[in-house]
Parts: sequence; structure tokens; C-alpha cells
Amino acid sequence: MSTQQLFAPIAEDMKAVDAVIRQRLYSDVVLIRQVAEYIINSGGKRLRPALVLMTAGACGYRGTHHHELAAVIEFIHTATLLHDDVVDESELRRGNKTANALFGNAASVLVGDFLYSRAFQMMVSVDDMRVMQVLADATNVIAEGEVLQLLNCHNADATVDEYLRVIRYKTAKLFEAATRLGGILGKVDADSEEALAEFGMHLGTAFQIIDDVLDYASEEAATGKHLGDDLAEGKPTLPLILSMQNGTAEQAAIVRHAIETGGRDEFPAILEIIKSTGALELARNNAQLEIDLALAKLDAIPSSLFKDALLKLCLFAVERKF
Repeated sequence: MSTQQLFAPIAEDMKAVDAVIRQRLYSDVVLIRQVAEYIINSGGKRLRPALVLMTAGACGYRGTHHHELAAVIEFIHTATLLHDDVVDESELRRGNKTANALFGNAASVLVGDFLYSRAFQMMVSVDDMRVMQVLADATNVIAEGEVLQLLNCHNADATVDEYLRVIRYKTAKLFEAATRLGGILGKVDADSEEALAEFGMHLGTAFQIIDDVLDYASEEAATGKHLGDDLAEGKPTLPLILSMQNGTAEQAAIVRHAIETGGRDEFPAILEIIKSTGALELARNNAQLEIDLALAKLDAIPSSLFKDALLKLCLFAVERKF
């Protein structure tokens, strides 16, 4: 299923969000416009803003604040991508050159800062302290996740729990904020709001696990990034951790060395070990467990086209190839 099919119930809302994004991207500084427009228009899935729209709709919200907040979520996400690619020295994202590869590291970092600050300006315009609290907390946790990931690089002793902590901070927290915002806009009770937040957290966790699986199980043209980037950066992602746990001592030593030293040259050998130990299937099972937990949380909201879209999104998260 394509994202266009997934987003059918919110198609008009997504157009409204795109209009907000284009309007709010404007700056008198030409370089800011160039970099921001390049990264925003380079083919992202728009899953996070879609979650705001879907959950708000599922909770009965019928205003327009969800358009602004969906754009805020996308700006925060885009800012993290700009900063991520600089830290990781990435050259390819979504099949295109990264902004830092085109415009330089300094421009990417500073435009990321512009997007963060613009997002906070937009939050204020909604005039809801609860909304501001959720987004401010999420932004702070995401930053902590980035630092945790940096500390974990080249750490071959990283555990599954430590890996999960990184991705729950770095990736799942923004999913959680998006779904919580939908509940807040729909004025659901505290228990339902918490259920929606947990739904987003589990969905985001599954999404990142599959992202990490695809670094070893997909085609470069499908993912839009260089395969083996995670290995080259020494990131101890779940497929690597599970391959060490389930492989022979010799296989574990090879994977350990690759994590500690980084480098793409060992990718073919590591790929063979990951496949032979069943690490990809085990990682996918972990993602499915997260999705099962996410689906259970949706019992808190009534049936609707929006809820159906959220259910389909869960399937997409674990079955996708990109």
C-alpha cells in the first residue's frame, strides 16, 4: 500500500498542511529558503504530520489547528534530519544528495536551527500551554536521543535495551507527540490521551526498527540512502546486536570488530552473518511486537475512517520496503 492510499481520508488536510509549510518556510534570507525548501520537498513520507491529522480526526476534532501543528511536527522532524546528516556525514537521503552535501555543514546546522525556532513560533500561535509543553518536552528528549546515539557509536557492548532507549528518544518521541496532540485537540480524557501517546511510541519504535532492518535487507534505490551507512558509522543497531547474540563466537567477533572500527568494506561479510543468524527475522519480530502493543492502544478510540487509516498505517510500518 502506498502512502497516498494510506492518507486518503486526510488527503485534503494534507494539502492544507503543505500550504502551511510553504507559507511558514518563507524567510527574507535566500539561503534559508533554498535549504529548507530543498529538504522539505525531497520526498519525505510525511508520516508524522499525518499522525496528527489522523488522531485528531479519530478524536472528533474538526477545526484547523491540526494543520498548523502537523506542520510544526514536520519542521521539528526536518530540523533533526538536517542535524543528523551533518553529525553522520551522510551524503544521500531519500535518493537525493543531503543538504549538507549540497550546501555545506554550516548552512545545514543553521537552517535546522531556523526550523526549530520557526516551529516554536507556530506553537505559540495555537495559544495552548499543554500543546507547548508536549512539543517542548519532545524536542528536548529527541536531542537527548541524538546524544545517546552518539555515545553508543562504536559500542559493541550495547544491549537491546540500550538500543531501544535510543530509538524511543530519537525517533518514537516525535511519533508519540504527534498522536498525543491529536488527542489534546480532540479533548479526549486523560486515559485516552495517554493511550494515543503510547500508540505513537510503539508505532515509532517499530518504524525505526524496520528502518534499521532495511539498512541490511533492501535495495539502495528503495531506501534512498547508501546501504551500510549504519555499519560505516559504527551504529550498534538491532540486526547487529541480535547477530552477535545468535551467531558463533567467530561471527560475533567479526561483527564486534565492524562496529568498533566502522567502515563499509566489511558490509558484505556482515550482511552474510546477519542473514545466516536469522537476525533480520528476529528484528522484524521485535517490530511486530511493538505494533501489537500499538494496536491494543487503539481500543481507546471509536471506530471511524481515521481509525481505519491508523490501523493500516501499523501494517505499512512493518511491511514496507522503503
